Amino acid sequence: MKLSEIQSPRGSRKKVKRLGRGDASGHGGTSTRGHKGHKARSGFSLSFSFEGGQMPLARRVPKYGFRRRFKKRWVPINLRDVLRLCGEGDQVTISDFEKRGWLRQGMFVKVIGTGKLSRPIQIEAHAFSAKARSKIESTGGKAILVAYRKPAPVEQKPS
Repeated sequence: MKLSEIQSPRGSRKKVKRLGRGDASGHGGTSTRGHKGHKARSGFSLSFSFEGGQMPLARRVPKYGFRRRFKKRWVPINLRDVLRLCGEGDQVTISDFEKRGWLRQGMFVKVIGTGKLSRPIQIEAHAFSAKARSKIESTGGKAILVAYRKPAPVEQKPS
């Protein structure tokens, strides 16, 4: 045990700090706010980025480029991983990738040609590399492109 780890027993400190209730309370006078200044005034509020009037860091740092809010996020999945996923079955769908935890909402699957196929498999994905497509079709399987559909807009009822 170290000196910095010593704590008072739970429930032993019961006195609540009561501010501005006279000198006898121990927190009278300036009520722990110090003398004058912005933080001593009533109604004080300060944003987290305020730096005392100095130019804030967020405005000092140069900004370059642009980040798209609705960028398509592609998840590359190898043929060898697809083989592991399908096991005994001969068909792999996008829902299989989601169940495995390889995809999240708004992500797209691209099948890459790393690995060997020993049997024909039917694979659904948003994209295929040329090598992956040729390997799938050479074993007699199918590479099915799935079109991305945006969710239908929610219709608002007239009020």
